[in-house]
Amino acid sequence: MAKSKAMNISILVFGSENFIANLPDQIHNATAFSVEVIANLNQVISRIKMMPPDIILVQASINASMELCCWLKEQTKLSWIYCILVEDRPEQISQRNRYGWEWDFEMTSTALKQGADAYIWQIPEEKTDRNSALSANNCLILAQLTVGLRKAQKYRDLIQKNDVLSGFALADSLTEMKNRRALDQDLPRQIQRSRNQNNPLSLIILDVDFFKKVNDTYGHLVGDRVLQLLCARLRNNLRFQDTAFRYGGEEFVIILPNTTGEEALLVARRLNRIVNQEPFTINNQVSINVTISLGIASLQDEDDEDGMSMLDRADKYLLQAKATGRNCVINGRRSRVNGQWSMVKGQESMVNGQESMVNTLDFLASRHRSRN
Repeated sequence: MAKSKAMNISILVFGSENFIANLPDQIHNATAFSVEVIANLNQVISRIKMMPPDIILVQASINASMELCCWLKEQTKLSWIYCILVEDRPEQISQRNRYGWEWDFEMTSTALKQGADAYIWQIPEEKTDRNSALSANNCLILAQLTVGLRKAQKYRDLIQKNDVLSGFALADSLTEMKNRRALDQDLPRQIQRSRNQNNPLSLIILDVDFFKKVNDTYGHLVGDRVLQLLCARLRNNLRFQDTAFRYGGEEFVIILPNTTGEEALLVARRLNRIVNQEPFTINNQVSINVTISLGIASLQDEDDEDGMSMLDRADKYLLQAKATGRNCVINGRRSRVNGQWSMVKGQESMVNGQESMVNTLDFLASRHRSRN
């Protein structure tokens, strides 16, 4: 039982105070694990849902004991809970004494089918050799607890391994950013949370300008290093709540929770400036100037729950940014300057003393689908 202390095992008893008083002293006097006693079915189910125990001891004579076992059996996500049913019903004990081991086997089979993992008989008070029988019965209960502890330990080890594997599966090995699979999982959750809490949500799609030229000129290893340095620079300049993903190749997506379109524009412009303000140093001989183009989209009422329409809208603005001349930010908000439409550009110009946004007409995007 020494392992249980490190594991912080919890035991839930569905039974009366008298029932737990007849259990082995190692259970209710132990400091190696926590023990909680509940005698109401609704309360015990609520407790299991809120904070699942590792082991549950069920008093057979308490009302709805078998109902709880059946309920546990149906909960596939709680199948790791080890359920020990302790038979203390006088009529069942009497029939066991009358019919012998065949009755014992039949009752055990029934209990296991109904959802218990173990079925143990309680020693009746009137048994003549009760002390020796009680000692043996306590050993059996403690042995079953040990089985439950092993099951809980294996489950926790499995969860830990799954967390590690999930981390690998959702991470991009080159840049150490989250990958496309992680984006597909996270974006719908962010959209649901945003709508439930009535908070704004925006995202940025950015692409490295002329990245093919980097690979063609310096080789793919240098290109990989550029992506690593770019991602490090992005990570160091994102806000705590923002999450970046490698969308594919040299394209990245950044989810901006609780962020309006105007605030997303400020974030995108800052990232654009931080990337192009100084070269990426590969080694003592090679430094490469890198720029990025960015498209922004904010969550709208008509957007789908998976985020595909948001991504598509930001992607179209990214294409417009590339068609416009690259190294710029476009978010779809136009302003009229000197009779012409303009949009946000990373390299700002001043027109009539006001910061202007440079853009092309929408139809240019459809003519420049190929990205460099």
